[in-house]
Amino acid sequence: MRISDLSRQTSVPVATIKFYLRERLLPPGRRTGRNQAEYSGEHLRRLTLIRAFTTIGHLDLSSVRTLLAAIEDRDLPLPALYEVVNRVLFAEEPTTTSRPERTDQARTDVDGFIDRIGWHVEPEAPGKEELALILSTLQQLGCDCGVDFFLPYADAAERLAVQELDLLPPDGVGDRAAAVVRTVLLEAALAAIRRMARDHHVTLRYSRSEQPPPEAEPTAATRIPRPRNGRAEALRVGHRHPAGLPGPSGPR
Repeated sequence: MRISDLSRQTSVPVATIKFYLRERLLPPGRRTGRNQAEYSGEHLRRLTLIRAFTTIGHLDLSSVRTLLAAIEDRDLPLPALYEVVNRVLFAEEPTTTSRPERTDQARTDVDGFIDRIGWHVEPEAPGKEELALILSTLQQLGCDCGVDFFLPYADAAERLAVQELDLLPPDGVGDRAAAVVRTVLLEAALAAIRRMARDHHVTLRYSRSEQPPPEAEPTAATRIPRPRNGRAEALRVGHRHPAGLPGPSGPR
């Protein structure tokens, strides 16, 4: 296909495609003339991937370049590939205005929290530092919450992580680009769904001024039936494999 066909099928302007070609985010097409080239389905998929990272994932081109290089590095094992994704998603160093002693206590609390739920997390994992800074900032702002406030978040996150990884083949060898783009897009999906859930419950609680707020609104988990034969199972925080790591119970 010509560059105009590529543009039409992806809704990406020709000028933007040429920019991606100059930046080598998109490989060159096969030369068919002095100023002409032919592009394939691989170019179509690569362009769709780039746009997903930039428009939905809100990643800059430097981050996109890092992800594309990691996807193409076949010597990079899957755990290391996910480490690259995490570094990209945590690209900005989190900062806080909390007092150092408060932040230090929050780090200790987060370490204990992760130990209690049985997760294997590297000591320098960026998520640990971010969670500690979030906790210390919430407390400084007067939010009366300890680290256990995050237990429901951890429960939901664990189930979602298992569901996402269940899409990979058992040997972990598969479409690396699909695995990476799922991680980026599902991060955005989770934020979108959480906002809609909050909007729903704000409406239930505060849009009926003549009625008192309900004591216990039904949750999505009780309204939506779970698939009986789905691979991803509902996990409870603290449930462990025999090896000690949290994971789905029962045979696969």
